[in-house]
Amino acid sequence: MRAILKPTLEILAGIPTVVYGYFAITSVTPFLRHIFSDVQVFNALSGSIVVAIMILPMIASLCDDAFRALPRNLREAGYALGGTSNEVIWGVLLPAASGRVVAAVMLAVSRAVGETMAVSIAAGNSPNSHINFFESIQTMTAFIVQVSLGDIVMGGVEYLSSFAVGALLFVTTLLLNGFGTYLIFKAPRGVG
Repeated sequence: MRAILKPTLEILAGIPTVVYGYFAITSVTPFLRHIFSDVQVFNALSGSIVVAIMILPMIASLCDDAFRALPRNLREAGYALGGTSNEVIWGVLLPAASGRVVAAVMLAVSRAVGETMAVSIAAGNSPNSHINFFESIQTMTAFIVQVSLGDIVMGGVEYLSSFAVGALLFVTTLLLNGFGTYLIFKAPRGVG
């Protein structure tokens, strides 16, 4: 089963983000509009769902690599002590690979934070200030591009706001990476 699923996950992880955005517009949004009547054509919920779908193969593939990197004798020792499959997985393998699993999740979340194309296609490009997931939004990177088009005055509002949004994006990614590093070093020390 792994021989089929692993290459499929690797192919899904390599699909361009434009394709995921097109998938959101053609499949996810109509499905959401069928369930909820007030969902707009471009909406934040569709963008969020497609980014979650987009990073899931990356997390699964990296977690599989983390578990495959563990020595076989670790698994055999758990079984030799009389552990069931669930006990060996949850009590031995997961704690041993927890640092790598956390690194996989944080890498995928950092990719999701910087994602622009799929979210821009699915969620539109409207700079709205609301928390309604059924309406259109604009990503931070798309805002920087929109503000920076044409001539902007150095020191002007557009100039400073683009740097402020870029700094916010940088700080968000830095905090996510710092949190991931903290979790990796906080993880129980084992073979992984």
